[in-house]
Amino acid sequence: MRTLLLNLLLISSLTLTLTQCGGTSGVSNMGGPTADERAAKISAEPKGDFYYGRRYYVHKTRFWGYLRKPGQAAHHSKLVVFRESQKLNPDRLPENGPAGRNYGFDNNYEYRIWGNYTGRTVYDVNSNQFLPEFLLKDFQLVDKQPGWLFRPNDSYDPKRITLVPR
Repeated sequence: MRTLLLNLLLISSLTLTLTQCGGTSGVSNMGGPTADERAAKISAEPKGDFYYGRRYYVHKTRFWGYLRKPGQAAHHSKLVVFRESQKLNPDRLPENGPAGRNYGFDNNYEYRIWGNYTGRTVYDVNSNQFLPEFLLKDFQLVDKQPGWLFRPNDSYDPKRITLVPR
């Protein structure tokens, strides 16, 4: 009986830890700033000839993530597919590589992204979406833990698209 109780406590603790760390699908509240703090951060961020990009990884999809102009709220961002003819995207790694060294390891990382929209629309067969193509020229990591993307109660599921602007 004592062993059973200890195992139940261990499982409960592990489940709580995974949920808080984003290790289970459907995790609500990705952590991070309040809505007012995020708005203040965006209005004060450096401006320039680049975009802010938030990596959004969903299994088997080929889009990269969301891009927005500096100072622009996230709900104006666009989900894009990178054209990698000049630069490979930050996580261009094998999909079955070791943890932390595989495609999608940088989900929710925030980057400065240099490049331009090509004017082409690309079909992502696995998400059944037509998305703008963006020619990637360079990137710089800004933040590995920026918190939620669109709303403080965002819910991330690595197996289906759950994060979309309003």
